[in-house]
Amino acid sequence: MASEVQHLVDRGAEYPLVRLTGVLDAAAAGTVRSALLSVLAEQPEAVLVDVGELAVPAPDTAAMLREIRLETADWPGAHLALCDPRGATAWPGAGWPVWPDARAAVAELGKPDPDQRLSLDLEPAVGAARRSRELITEACGRWDRRDLAGPACIVVTELVNNVVVHARTPMAVLVATHGSGISVAVRDHSTHIPTFTGTPVPATSYGGRGMLLIDSVSARWGNLRLDDGKVVWALLDAEA
Repeated sequence: MASEVQHLVDRGAEYPLVRLTGVLDAAAAGTVRSALLSVLAEQPEAVLVDVGELAVPAPDTAAMLREIRLETADWPGAHLALCDPRGATAWPGAGWPVWPDARAAVAELGKPDPDQRLSLDLEPAVGAARRSRELITEACGRWDRRDLAGPACIVVTELVNNVVVHARTPMAVLVATHGSGISVAVRDHSTHIPTFTGTPVPATSYGGRGMLLIDSVSARWGNLRLDDGKVVWALLDAEA
């Protein structure tokens, strides 16, 4: 059997469904990762992965799924779930929840609520940060999380301005409820990942405070690396 995985993405169901067929081995790891992260970056409530027709030639090939699970463990955007009638025993060590099919997964997860997620496409131009703050203010008012509007506006301003000044690509701003808090994410098409050392920036320096501000007002933050760019996200919690 060819060392190749085919993937089909169905966005017409309750949750995006990625159907994988073929052989899962080391040679196919990059294809699988790219397919899953591309859908995950859209920040749905969950991503279902149908692996019922996916052949697993060796037990340790499930390790690549475990790596993807660990890589996205802090990502607040979505749950990852496998659908396979063979059950969890077919994926030892993968670390994913496994349901027999998509219907069973939806029954457990519940139907998604589109009103709990808002997005905005922006060009890297003057005014982008202002429009993103308007989205945040609207979202926090709609979701009765007005106490998070200020910190969330700080986060989105820094993330959007970083794209405008450095990445200079079109971007998508995503905001969603996450328990009692909210998640704020900005996706762009630059593979450069922002860094943060934790070292205070001298008061006389110009710039360099963006990630420090995000770190100070967020419960946690991170990034999701994509083939065509990245998503930088932050989780804001009223309790924190």
